[in-house]
Amino acid sequence: MSATTPPKKPGPDAARRSERSRRAIYDAALALVGEIGYPRTTIEGIATRAGVGKQTIYRWWGSKAEVLMEAFIDLGEQNRQAATGQHPDHPDRPDHPDRPDHSGRPDHSGRPDHSGRPDHSGRLGHPLAPSALPDSGDIEADLKRVLRATVDVLKDPRFEVPARALAAEGLADRTFCEEFVGKLLMPGLDLYAQRLRAAQDAGQVRPDVDPLVARDLFSGPLAQRWLQSTGPLDHAYTDRLVEYALYGISARPAKRP
Repeated sequence: MSATTPPKKPGPDAARRSERSRRAIYDAALALVGEIGYPRTTIEGIATRAGVGKQTIYRWWGSKAEVLMEAFIDLGEQNRQAATGQHPDHPDRPDHPDRPDHSGRPDHSGRPDHSGRPDHSGRLGHPLAPSALPDSGDIEADLKRVLRATVDVLKDPRFEVPARALAAEGLADRTFCEEFVGKLLMPGLDLYAQRLRAAQDAGQVRPDVDPLVARDLFSGPLAQRWLQSTGPLDHAYTDRLVEYALYGISARPAKRP
């Protein structure tokens, strides 16, 4: 009788283990930068806090800035998923027919992965913002909805504490500021401009308005109030902000001769 080889037990799920490590690294990076500031946060500290080796981090990211940028993108994605689930017209809803795939799951179609998460080669994918702001046909309602959700994120301690630390670092380090703005802020600001262009096409915003200037009428005051605590930051404020801005750029009735 020939001996039979017993079947091998399945090994640990590498994908699940990598996901746990990635999540632990994100959490550790955000916690540390909020506790001790960006300059004192190190790859070694992140690795120790996350319970992983330094090489695990360096296999996926090249610097602590990359880790933190992606951690913020991931946090924003979590908030986006929570918010868009409440809005039936948002194209990023899972059941929306025009929704692109930003899931970060393995894609065998040959398309590049823009999820902002490590791909199968270990390289960091390109971060991608949500494809569009909600478009119900009512620019005022859509902007109020978006700014309310933005306030909720800004006041979330998970976001606010590390975000303030990174904002402070941006004032001291121009290079870091450019990277922070380019990767985290500009994609969202571009969505405001896109939504305003759609409102122009619908005749809700004057055709002579520059969307790249008009977008700052909504985002600028909100950022200032958050950074400098110049007044209450709540839904009532954002609703009023939208109304004030739109009264200045909305389509005007034709002048009578």
